[in-house]
Amino acid sequence: MAISVGDRLPESTFRVMTENGPAPKTTEEIFKGRRVVLFAVPGAFTPTCHKNHLPGFLANADAIKAKSVDAIAVTGVNDVFVMNAWAEHTGAKDKIEFLSDGNADFAKALGLALDGSGFGLGTRSQRYSMIVNDGVVEAVNVEDAPGKADVSGAEALMKQL
Repeated sequence: MAISVGDRLPESTFRVMTENGPAPKTTEEIFKGRRVVLFAVPGAFTPTCHKNHLPGFLANADAIKAKSVDAIAVTGVNDVFVMNAWAEHTGAKDKIEFLSDGNADFAKALGLALDGSGFGLGTRSQRYSMIVNDGVVEAVNVEDAPGKADVSGAEALMKQL
């Protein structure tokens, strides 16, 4: 069953890039005491993710944060090195937190894993966005197809803030 409004995020550990290399970061460290906009992509650098989903959140980052949001984060089932390269390539590193869910543990725990094996991608995350307040989901928007970023895009999410 997929996560719903009012649910607490499951305990999970992401990998993030730091000055000293890859490091673990837990859901508690990311979400405790903070209001966070989280969005997920099936894969960094993939067409919809790279050209539509991430750019919308990057372009609207200041406006989103102005609505009582402490941070914006993106997660994807990619390794920490790919997520870091994507952050650097897009210029989003200082505006959006990039959370590697390399084994899809978080996506699976949310009930939002996607079987991309037909495209040679293995297990991925469904595309979604959510508002999380102190670890509790305030809003969640899951796309019905991985190639779309309509209900989970920045513009749609901003109407919920």
